[in-house]
Amino acid sequence: MSTENEGNAVPPAPSAPPVPVASPDASPQGPAPEGNAQGAPHPPVPQENPAAPPAAPASEHQPPAGHGAAPAGHGAAPAGPAPDGSWPPPPPATPSYGSYGDGAAYGGGGPSYGGDAGGPGTGWGASWQQPAPKPRGGRGGLVAAVLVAALVAGGLGGGLGYTLAKDRDDRGSTTVSASDSATQVKRAPGTIANVAAKALPSTVTIQAESNDGEGGTGTGFVFDTQGHIVTNNHVVAEAVDGGRLTATFPSGKKYDAEVVGHAQGYDVAVIKLKNAPSDLRPLALGDSDKVAVGDETIAIGAPFGLSNTVTTGIISAKDRPVASSDGSSTSKASYMSALQTDASINPGNSGGPLLDASGAVIGINSAIQSTGSGGFGSGQSGSIGLGFAIPINQAKYVAQQLIKTGKPVYAKIGASVSLEESSDGAKITDQGTGGAAAVESGGPADKAGLKPGDVITKLDDHVIDSGPTLIGEIWTHQPGDKVTITYKRGGQEHTVDLTLGAREGDS
Repeated sequence: MSTENEGNAVPPAPSAPPVPVASPDASPQGPAPEGNAQGAPHPPVPQENPAAPPAAPASEHQPPAGHGAAPAGHGAAPAGPAPDGSWPPPPPATPSYGSYGDGAAYGGGGPSYGGDAGGPGTGWGASWQQPAPKPRGGRGGLVAAVLVAALVAGGLGGGLGYTLAKDRDDRGSTTVSASDSATQVKRAPGTIANVAAKALPSTVTIQAESNDGEGGTGTGFVFDTQGHIVTNNHVVAEAVDGGRLTATFPSGKKYDAEVVGHAQGYDVAVIKLKNAPSDLRPLALGDSDKVAVGDETIAIGAPFGLSNTVTTGIISAKDRPVASSDGSSTSKASYMSALQTDASINPGNSGGPLLDASGAVIGINSAIQSTGSGGFGSGQSGSIGLGFAIPINQAKYVAQQLIKTGKPVYAKIGASVSLEESSDGAKITDQGTGGAAAVESGGPADKAGLKPGDVITKLDDHVIDSGPTLIGEIWTHQPGDKVTITYKRGGQEHTVDLTLGAREGDS
């Protein structure tokens, strides 16, 4: 119900009806005559003019001073001539800035002066009549008839009054009421809320702690019903040598865990829950080779320790060469041909699943690019929309090898390449690590005729611009795969096919 003018006193009726006018354009009516007509037994009526309404309340958005102000006549009694003979008065020449009260324009949906609030016969232009004499006979029947009429009229008036008030409130209200069914919202399959609701119970927050108390927080997801959890190597690195691992589900259930195997080069690790529950639900694995730029992504993790956080974005790029490490002096770099996403990924998201719109895992969140440090006072870098995930096709192969043997297996070409930044390609060095030969004798590169100084520019159809890019691309394959190498020697381009070899372990 409109609150405009609520609480204002109802103005008294005028002493005589206003003088009719020919049209709204005629001159305003003069002041109402004072006193009563001679010989007419009128009841006493105050001689004052109707009370002026108080100033209308300002709208929620206040207009600037001197601009857009409410037109004259809104919220104050007009000065000069009396009101026009027609009622209600014509609308103001300029609409008000914003709305008044609960949204009804002044003089619009709200109650008008002298309306039904004053009872019948008190409106403008209603003449006073002397009451008719009461009949002397049949008093009881008359009283009964009056009572019945009053009851009927009261019920009718109450119903009409409620309906009018309700309609008036509906027209003037600025709020919208939700339907009763809104409390039972059903999320359709494929919506972010639906995907998150199904995936969250199969993710865990991992706490890793070394023997000296050092450690951190990461994320993992259920890989199979035996209790294996896939995560990043750098998440569990502190607990590899006798440390303590725990995995906590969104339900609050916490389990001790142990490292089954870890691959530093791939940055993939598998842990296993101790006393794993029997109702584990592994997340479905997608096909990262079929991912397209622009596909929707959903990331789940524990950024800065905030467990069970869900963020969304898209695939920003594919086959992005990334070399990452934890920055310590003993850490070896990890290489990946990553899926790039703008879904918000922060420290603590590592090891968590990157899902597609159907809820299938397409990657493992692993690294971010950041321009600075900060966030929650930890000094750690935060997301700027450049996150990188290990493609699940690669991670699945690595995880299966770790579960089977406890050791990673890497594909190789059998040649050492420079890790310096370059845009020309991956150059085979003159000498290998620790004084070894740059081209392994009898290895794949040696059999293909590659020599120190050759610059590899392509692997199959993928452009190679540096050594790390070549390593990351090779590691998307499995030992035994056949690939085509394009290289330059002495300014001449050559192409050769070779079969990738295998290297077991991180040493």
